[in-house]
Amino acid sequence: MKTIIKGLAIAATMTAGSAYADGGVIKFGHDNKTDPFENPAHACTAVFSNIVTADTNGSVSVEVFGSNQLGSASEHVQQVRDGIIQATLTSTGALASYYPRIDVLNLPFAFDGNASTYEVFDGAFGKELAADIEAELGDVVVLGFPDTGGFFAVTNSKHAIADLKDFDGIRIRTMTLPSHQKIMQSLGAEAYPLSWGEVYSGLQTGVIDGQMNPVPIISFANFAEVQKYMTLTNHLFSPYTFMINRSFYEGLSDSEQATLHTAAENCVAASRGLSRIIEASDRGLAGLMDQIEVTALSADQRAAMAGAAQPAFEAHVAENMDARAGELLDMFKSEVAAANAAAYLN
Repeated sequence: MKTIIKGLAIAATMTAGSAYADGGVIKFGHDNKTDPFENPAHACTAVFSNIVTADTNGSVSVEVFGSNQLGSASEHVQQVRDGIIQATLTSTGALASYYPRIDVLNLPFAFDGNASTYEVFDGAFGKELAADIEAELGDVVVLGFPDTGGFFAVTNSKHAIADLKDFDGIRIRTMTLPSHQKIMQSLGAEAYPLSWGEVYSGLQTGVIDGQMNPVPIISFANFAEVQKYMTLTNHLFSPYTFMINRSFYEGLSDSEQATLHTAAENCVAASRGLSRIIEASDRGLAGLMDQIEVTALSADQRAAMAGAAQPAFEAHVAENMDARAGELLDMFKSEVAAANAAAYLN
C-alpha cells in the first residue's frame, strides 16, 4: 500500500510538472521529519519557503514534502534532475552515486569546530564544490550546504570507546559509502553497511553493535533505548547539498533567482542554528547524558584516531577516484587547515 501511495504521489507530480514550472511552484522533497523545531532539514526548508513566497509576492511558492513522501533521498536527486520535483536536500551518501567526488568531504577528523565548517562551506571551497557538482550533473544549481545536525558521534552497546583498541570487535553501522567503511575499519571496528530504516532494529537485535551519526539524530532516533555508550569522536561533518532543477531556475526572473539565493542562505543559517540549539538542549547532548554513558576524547586520543583514519581515507581517494577528486581534496584540506587556524586565533 505504501508503494502504491508513493507511486500515485510521484505520478501526480509528473503529470503536473509543466504547470509547476509555469506557475513558479517549487516542489521540495527531503527524507526528514516535518517539524521545523525538531529537525534541521525541515527548519531549512520552512525558512526557505517562507522567504521565497513572501519576497516574490507569491510569484514563486514552495511546497515541502518531507519524510520520503515522494521517494528516497537518492530518488529525490534524480527527480530534481528530471524536473519531476524542483528542489531537494541530499546527504553525501545519496549524492555519491550521481557525483562520487562528494566523498572528499568525508576526510575524517578534519574540523576542529563548527565555526570552521561554516568558513569552508560558505567560502572558496564551497563555491568550487558547487560549481563542480553543477558541471558534472549539468541539470542542477547548487544553492548551499545546510547542516545535517553537526559532528558525528559513535554509539555502541558493548563498552565505552576512548582509544583505538576499544574499537576492536565492535560492529558499527555505516552508510553504503566505501569511505565510511574504510574509516571504521582503519580505527579497528567492523564496518557494516545498513540502510537507515533498519538501523534501530539492527541495534535492538544485535545485528550491529553501534552506529555513527550527529548527536541530534542519535537523540531523535531514540538510539539511547538500544545503546549504552556514546563517544564524541567528532570524526565526520557531512552537510546536505541543497540543489534545484536548472531549467526551473533559469526560467525565473533575475529578481526571483536573487530571492532564491537569499532564501537559501537563510535556510543554511536556520539549519545551523537549530542544530546548535538541539545539541545544547535536553533534546541533544544534555538529554542523552541522562540515558547513555558519554565519553569525550582528549586531544591526544583524537589525534591517535586521526593518525589511523586519515591515511586510510586518502589512500582510498587516490585508488578509487579521479584526478579532479584529488584536486578537490587538496583544496578541502587547505581550506580546513586555514579555517581551523583562524578559529583558534579568534
